[in-house]
Amino acid sequence: MKNTLTLCIAMTTGLLIQAQDFQGVAYYQSKTSMDLEGFGGREMSPEMKKRIAENMKSMLEKTYVLTFNQSESIFSEEEVLEAPGSGGNWMSWMNNYSAGPQYKNIKEGQMVQDQEFFGKQFLINDSLQSFEWQMGTETRQIGSYLCFKATAVKKVADTDWSSMRRRTDRNESNEAKATEKDSTKTTVISDEIEIPKEVIVTAWYTPQIPVSHGPGEFWGLPGLILEIQNDRTTILCSKIVLNPEQKSKIQAPTKGQIITRSEYDKVVKEKTEEMRGMYRGGGNRRRN
Repeated sequence: MKNTLTLCIAMTTGLLIQAQDFQGVAYYQSKTSMDLEGFGGREMSPEMKKRIAENMKSMLEKTYVLTFNQSESIFSEEEVLEAPGSGGNWMSWMNNYSAGPQYKNIKEGQMVQDQEFFGKQFLINDSLQSFEWQMGTETRQIGSYLCFKATAVKKVADTDWSSMRRRTDRNESNEAKATEKDSTKTTVISDEIEIPKEVIVTAWYTPQIPVSHGPGEFWGLPGLILEIQNDRTTILCSKIVLNPEQKSKIQAPTKGQIITRSEYDKVVKEKTEEMRGMYRGGGNRRRN
């Protein structure tokens, strides 16, 4: 009886989505966990670590809106006013990765990302990242929607701060240098931080909304993705509005220097190495 009811709801929703002017809006909340226990070593007091964790909350917990139709979507962060001067040098560095709206066109296989980096506006124009989803039979309920599980292996860019983690043994400097040279292991961007090459992504999608959209770069399932578990980041849908009375215009951002994803990653990596050299040379120390 339950399966029959679910099927009827899915068919009804499917007919609704086939309408020429169909549009939906999904609201997501994301949370990224980060281990600060050993961050900063003995030089950083517990009070300072606690203050950093509080300042990082606005960066690790965000709210997004996904506006979509049958073939296009725009994913953007809801703006929040931050307290001035919070976070110190490290937080100021992370704020330089300010991401704007992300446009996806499934029909054309196109992704356009509005991205600001160190005061410069970029327009990342590239093909959609493909995912080899492994479809599962496990189900769960998210709100009023029946969702199915799917998993995929995702390659992690060496500029993806959300997957940064503390090295397991920072005292073995020789091993750190060897790992830095061996790119088949991990990409080391500082003496304390590394990024995995691959992570397992778990998605929960609902066939009741038969569109292939999802939050962020995720897409390609036979239903709207309502939850993504991407390494240390979980993105969960909290509200869905189908065919809102006031429709939004879905279009790709247009301002900024046009660049591919690989070209942008190269720019970020070069700047990261430059800043790393400055910090090692004492550039992050306060001068009297």
